[in-house]
Amino acid sequence: MISINFMSSVKITRKIYGIAGALLILAIPYFIMLHNDNGHIETTQSLCPFKMLTGFPCPGCGITKSLIFLYEGNFSKSIYYHLFGPFTFLFCVIAIFVLKIELITKRDYFQKFLYSKKLAYFLGTTLAIYHLTRIIFFVSMNNLDDILRQSIWK
Repeated sequence: MISINFMSSVKITRKIYGIAGALLILAIPYFIMLHNDNGHIETTQSLCPFKMLTGFPCPGCGITKSLIFLYEGNFSKSIYYHLFGPFTFLFCVIAIFVLKIELITKRDYFQKFLYSKKLAYFLGTTLAIYHLTRIIFFVSMNNLDDILRQSIWK
């Protein structure tokens, strides 16, 4: 039988990891933005392994650039690079706030909502539809040579 103290410490550890992960998601684009000399972010090759192998964007491609332009105050470019960039920012800020409050008060506030299958299906379906739409536009705007040029198989 697992002790209550062990389960409690596992929950605390997961919340700390959640805060650290959200901080990293917010900090990495910020530091990239600080070193964005001459606006090279828009012209550099993506570091996405999926895009490097196939030439096609993955569902998460563009979120880092989206966050960078959000930090610079360019909301339209942020949405252009990834529709969910601003939502990622909001989610991370809210997650940091809520997880800190949960650690301080030792209570779970959004446990039922965040671990809902309905929410997971909704978010997964929304991301899949968005990605399918992006792929259709990507293929219609690029020929095979352009797609290969965006991969490592140039």
